[in-house]
Amino acid sequence: MAAYNLGKYATAMSSLRPLAEQGNAAAQYKVGVMYAFGRGVPQDDVEAVAWYRKAAEQFDTDAQFGLGVMYEYGRGVPQDYAQALSWYRKAADKGDAGAQYNIGFMYENGRGVPRDPTEAAAWYRKAAEQGDPDAQISLGVMYESGRGVPQDRAQAMAWYRRAAAQDDPDAQFSLGTMFADGEGVPQDYAQALAWYRKAAEKGDAGAQFSLGAMYEFGRGVPQDYAQALVWYRKAAEKGDTDAQYNLGTMYENGRGVPQDYARALAWYRKAAEQGDAGAQYNVGLMYENGRGIPPDPVQAHKWFNLAASRFPASDTESRDRAVQARDGVAARMTPAQVTEAQELARDWKPVQ
Repeated sequence: MAAYNLGKYATAMSSLRPLAEQGNAAAQYKVGVMYAFGRGVPQDDVEAVAWYRKAAEQFDTDAQFGLGVMYEYGRGVPQDYAQALSWYRKAADKGDAGAQYNIGFMYENGRGVPRDPTEAAAWYRKAAEQGDPDAQISLGVMYESGRGVPQDRAQAMAWYRRAAAQDDPDAQFSLGTMFADGEGVPQDYAQALAWYRKAAEKGDAGAQFSLGAMYEFGRGVPQDYAQALVWYRKAAEKGDTDAQYNLGTMYENGRGVPQDYARALAWYRKAAEQGDAGAQYNVGLMYENGRGIPPDPVQAHKWFNLAASRFPASDTESRDRAVQARDGVAARMTPAQVTEAQELARDWKPVQ
């Protein structure tokens, strides 16, 4: 184990495998881990499962949990939620917080069991009370939304705080949002900013976007477009569509940067390719008006058409605007161009 902890995996394996072959459960589990992650040996999920099973059948809690994971995600064995749940329960009954959390997740999402938010909350609570930050966050979310438990934003805040105290960025982001929106606490932009910053500095894209918005609109800080751009860019480079969209608007309108339609289009397109309806509409406008690119009615029609289909049904105003824009472009196109645009929209698939 000293060798393993130093990253000397080949040395560790040379000592662990003989012990595992002699039936030592702890060694069997560790050999399974090394195969699962390719540490000192070629990565091999089938071998990992075999060693986890040997240890799990000797009641090794970590191995029972590990075997549950392999069944849940179909690694080295066919995916089997019932088997995953069975092994998680064995570990959970011994107090394993990770297994308790995973059982909660399976009940929340209906994996191998009927969806049951009350049961999910009960399992999350078991893990949360042991200090598991993922469970604390999940329980906080359930209290915030009133799923499986009565809605109680004070309880949500309490569980988020416990996870945030462990430096968990998801919890810090959630606290920031509650302070920003005044949910369960008086609205406090300064507190929101502080929590967003903690999470953003750890690389949380949602917090980076939210921090950018605080700077863009001067909430809790003096308005500062340059700082807004810095944080939006960090989130946008991680694929956050809201940040990509906002960067597009800043370049299009010259806020904090020289107006640059080509850069605006590039950022809008990144969000549009992921399926963001607002960005798709803006890409359509830029093709229609020749901003940052030569005018192209076929591309404009395609993007307006996609936006019209992807705006939520509840947002009738945006959907109607996209339909009107599409039909307005179509009135200036030949039938062949309209057909081409419709085929492009039909063949489009979002970037994953």
